[in-house]
Amino acid sequence: MIQIDDKLISEDIFSEEFVCNLSKCKGACCVEGDVGAPLDKSELEILDGIFDKVKPYLTPEGIKSIETIGTWTTDPMDGMYVTPMVENRECAYVTFDANGITKCGIEKAYEDGAVDWQKPISCHLYPIRVTEYSTFKALNYDVWKICSDACALGKELQVPVYKFLKTPLIRKYGEDFYDTLSEVAEEWKKEYGG
Repeated sequence: MIQIDDKLISEDIFSEEFVCNLSKCKGACCVEGDVGAPLDKSELEILDGIFDKVKPYLTPEGIKSIETIGTWTTDPMDGMYVTPMVENRECAYVTFDANGITKCGIEKAYEDGAVDWQKPISCHLYPIRVTEYSTFKALNYDVWKICSDACALGKELQVPVYKFLKTPLIRKYGEDFYDTLSEVAEEWKKEYGG
């Protein structure tokens, strides 16, 4: 682990390579899993506030789920905040394109200028998962077999995880953090990456 300010960063973020390959996985991360996407407490009010503007971008099933459960819910196992799901399948905010590839309804609304919030930061940062402790945050690379095509494409294109996630890392932690992370990654690569 490498420390930058109050963040402990897994070296896998430098060594592993990753580029989403939606044509292969079809956005399975929005469908697979036991619960919806993790949410920061600060995002709950945002979801409540944007629902009416995002609603036209959602499936009838997603709308029904949100209107029944709420714009967010909690994971029954650990009490963490998460997005609601459609009958324990896909995230309620998911839509599907003509090729069956998942798209985020919130992100589509953002791209159209209907809302000014892109999507939950946990979705934007994936495959990095952030765990917050009282005195520090841990940034870890999450290995999930459904992302094997993303790992293969990342390796083919030689894109480390931290470079693939430049935009969401800056969104979450700012330019200065990302610049420092990049410098540390280059030093790490010289020493350990060959």
